[in-house]
Amino acid sequence: MVWLVVPVLVEQLLALSVGFTDKWLAGNLLEGPEFLAAVGLVAYCLGFLPVLFAIPSIAVTALVARSVGAGDMPAARRVAAQAFLVGALLVALLLTLSGIVGESFVRVLGLPPASAGLALRYLSIVLPALPAIMIIHVGVSVLRGAGDMLAGLLAMSVVNLINAAASFALATGCGGLPCLGWEGLAWGTLAGYGCGAICVIGLLARTGHGLRPSQADWRPHPAWLRRIWHVGVPAGVDCVGNAACHLGFLSIVNRLGNIDAAAHSLAITIESVAFLPGSAFQVAAATLAGQFLGARDEKRARDSVWLAAMACMGLMSILGFVLFSVADPLAAWFVGGASREPEVARLTAQLVRVVAFAQPPLALLMVFSGGLRGGGATRLPLAVNFLGLLLIRLPLAMFLAWPQVPIPDVWFFGPTIVIPGMGLGAVGAWYAMAADLAARGLAMLIIFKQKHWSRVAV
Repeated sequence: MVWLVVPVLVEQLLALSVGFTDKWLAGNLLEGPEFLAAVGLVAYCLGFLPVLFAIPSIAVTALVARSVGAGDMPAARRVAAQAFLVGALLVALLLTLSGIVGESFVRVLGLPPASAGLALRYLSIVLPALPAIMIIHVGVSVLRGAGDMLAGLLAMSVVNLINAAASFALATGCGGLPCLGWEGLAWGTLAGYGCGAICVIGLLARTGHGLRPSQADWRPHPAWLRRIWHVGVPAGVDCVGNAACHLGFLSIVNRLGNIDAAAHSLAITIESVAFLPGSAFQVAAATLAGQFLGARDEKRARDSVWLAAMACMGLMSILGFVLFSVADPLAAWFVGGASREPEVARLTAQLVRVVAFAQPPLALLMVFSGGLRGGGATRLPLAVNFLGLLLIRLPLAMFLAWPQVPIPDVWFFGPTIVIPGMGLGAVGAWYAMAADLAARGLAMLIIFKQKHWSRVAV
C-alpha cells in the first residue's frame, strides 16, 4: 500500500502546485482582489475539466486492475484502447459545448464583471489543452490499474515544471520573453499540459508494461464499451454532479463579493494540502480492491481498503491540526504579506480553521469511495454524494452565508419567497461544507461495512 500511495501523493502535490503557482503569481505579481477571485474560478473550471473524463478514467482503472489481477493482459490492452476512444468522443463533445455556452457558463457563476472577464480570457487560451488533459488522465488511470503509480508522478512533474517556469516567464517578461501579465499564466498552463500528454504517450508506448494496444485493439469493441459504460457512467455522473454542486457552492460564495471570493479561492488551495493524502490513498484503495477482487480474494480486497482508510484518517487529522495552527502565515504568504490584502488574508485564515476539523470524515469519504469504485460499485458513492451535496451543503450554505435567501415558488408560477438568513458570509458557507463532509464520511463508513459492494460483477 505504501508503494502505491507515496508516488501518487507526490503526484497530487505536483498537480496541486499548478494551482498554487497561478494563485501565488496572481497574488504577488498582479494588483487587486479581482485577479485572485478570477484565478479561483479558473482553478474550479480546470479542476472540473478532468472530472468530465471520469467515465473512461474510473472505469479503465477498475477494469485494467481486474484484468491484471486475473493475469489477462490482452484484455487490459483492449480496455485501455477503448477508454481512449470514449475520451476522444468526450473531447469533441466538450469543445463543441464550450463554444456554444462557455461564456454564459462563466458569467452565471456570479463573479463581478471585471473578474469574470479575466477568467474568460484565461479559459479561452487554456481550452485547446482539453485533448492533452484527456490523454493525461485516461493514460495515467490505465497505468494505475496495472499498479504503476510512478507514471502519474512523472507526468505531473513535467506539467508542473513547465507550467511554473513558462507562467512566471510569460507573466513577467523574464528572459526577453513578452510580458503578458495575466494571459501569461494561461499560456504557461497550456504548455504544461501539452508536455505532460507527450510524456504519458511515451510511457504507454513502452513495451515493459504490456499495455501497448495493438492496431486491432483500437477498433470499437461493443462488449468492452458496454463494460466501460456500466462501470464508468455512475462514477462519471457522480464526479460531474459533484463538480457541478461545487460550482454551485462557488456561485453562492461569489455573490458575496470579491473579498469573499478571493478568500474562498485561497482557502481551498491551502486546505487542499490536507486532503492530498485522501487522493493518494483513494487511488491505492481502488487499485488494491480491483486487483484483489480480480484474483478472487475478497478478504484482502476489503482489508486493504480498511487499512488505507485508517492510515489516511490519521495522516489527514495531523495535517488538519497543522493547518489550523499556521492558517494566518499561510494566508499572508499567498497575498504577498498580510498588510497587502488584509481583509482577504484574515478571512482566508478563518476559513482554513473551519475546515481543519472536517479532515477525518473527509478521509473516510475519499478512501471508501475509491475502494468501492475500484471494486466496480460505482452507484453507491453516487447516491451518497448527491444526497449530501444537494440536501446539506448547498441549502445550508445559502442559509448560513446570505442575509436573505430567495426561495422560488415550487411550481415557478408564484412569487419568490424571501426568508432571513444568518448572513455569516463565506465563513457560514464553510460551516455548511464541514457539516456535509461529516455526514457523507459517516455514510460511506456504514456502506463499506456491508458485504455486497465487493461482490459486484463488472
